[in-house]
Amino acid sequence: MLRESQARLKIAMTAAHMGAWSLDLARGALAYSDEFSELMGLPSGVSHPDLEALLAAIHRDDRERIGAVLRHVDMLSPAGWLDFRVLWPDASVHWLSAHASVERDEAGAALKVTGLGMDITERKNSELALQRVNRALRSLSAVNERLIHEQDEDGLLTAVCRVIVEHGGYRMAWVGRALHDEARNVRCLARYGDAGDYLERAAIAWSVSEHGRGVTGSAIRTGTTQINQNYALDAGGAPWREDALKRGFRASIAFPLRDAGGVHGALTIYAAEPDSFDADAVKLLQELADDLAFGIVTLRMVAERDRMAQEQHQHEARLRESLIDSVQALATTLEMRDPYTAGHQKRVAALAKAIGQEMGLPEQRLQGMHLAASTHDVGKIQIPSEILNKPGRLSGIEMELIRTHATAGHDILKDIRFPWPIARIVHEHHEHVDGSGYPNRLRGEQILLESSIVTVADVVEAMTSHRPYRPGLGQEAALEHIVQYRGSWYRNDVVDACLKLFHEGRYDLKV
Repeated sequence: MLRESQARLKIAMTAAHMGAWSLDLARGALAYSDEFSELMGLPSGVSHPDLEALLAAIHRDDRERIGAVLRHVDMLSPAGWLDFRVLWPDASVHWLSAHASVERDEAGAALKVTGLGMDITERKNSELALQRVNRALRSLSAVNERLIHEQDEDGLLTAVCRVIVEHGGYRMAWVGRALHDEARNVRCLARYGDAGDYLERAAIAWSVSEHGRGVTGSAIRTGTTQINQNYALDAGGAPWREDALKRGFRASIAFPLRDAGGVHGALTIYAAEPDSFDADAVKLLQELADDLAFGIVTLRMVAERDRMAQEQHQHEARLRESLIDSVQALATTLEMRDPYTAGHQKRVAALAKAIGQEMGLPEQRLQGMHLAASTHDVGKIQIPSEILNKPGRLSGIEMELIRTHATAGHDILKDIRFPWPIARIVHEHHEHVDGSGYPNRLRGEQILLESSIVTVADVVEAMTSHRPYRPGLGQEAALEHIVQYRGSWYRNDVVDACLKLFHEGRYDLKV
């Protein structure tokens, strides 16, 4: 009956991946059941000869903790299970969870420790895989959030390295650019994490030399993701092994970063645990690297677009200044032919701009109107100077010839590609809102607002100034004239703005 019970217990413990063990404290002797021997990677019935041999088989990161418990059995919790890793003779790592109780003599002295152990490798691997995926997912999410908000490449790279460490829990992250110097070095563009002078000492390259065979150099050179799952064992990481282990780097992964010209650099991430980059974590981190590469390309395109826009703006500004200078030179030539109107166009332009500002025109429209007013009589260049400077009254034919200057000015300016309707304003500056003007007898809204402003400024300045055929009529007479023809020849709002400037003392043609 006892044998049957023992057999059933053996079957149950085998199925549950469990085994029994004991430690004789007086002799320091260990005894394992067949099942526990197998859990320790030993042949059935074989036990470690002593406590030191057992501890040597325990993973170094867990060794001190388990040794302290076994050497001081009073630390054992009756209801507690201890999780730890053991190294099998084939160097594979397995997770065990052990429970123990202490047998004591009548005086309470500890005699023996007995317990159970079970294999939890599958559960631990699942937990670790989930942890790896979760931190990769946190990193991906945080990086994508920075991709939305960062406005320049340097800021993006620094932010990405930071969130990989802070949100993902990785040890260090950095982005390197592949240089095309003789040694094919990799220059650090951004980094984050507790690395000290690791990168400065590392001398990482992407050549086929010893310093180009690490994950970063290989990722750049081959254009594929490279992984070092264990710095203590990986041959490619040999040049950096000592420094890496000293700083707590146990594994690393590097992703090539591409643009239209090919691979230009790499994102490298370091982890504090070996085997940190399983397939699912790599898949998420690969997406992170691809998103980063896309973000870099996008920001470079934006920067290039802004640069080209700035250059275009500067080019257009230079061209505009050149056009303005050319047209104003033409206007100056005209004034040299007609000394009586010298300065007339400049004064009209200044008054027109003041009226436009009073009416709230935007700066862009004011600039165009000012240039048009500065050249509004440019068509008079085709009229003989004898007629322009005639001291007496003009004949009907001479008057008709004078009136051609609006169309002539339009024809001179119409093929120049101004960003404003300069030629149209010049063409319309003698039109009246009631259709009585010239040359096209336009009415009301057919006339551009800027044209109507130049019309009022032109007549006020002309009536105030001296002419060959009459003395100046004065400012008051000019203002009375625009009031008289307000709403018939001249727009109401333009006349009102002009009058307000003069009546409030904010403008004076005599100054």
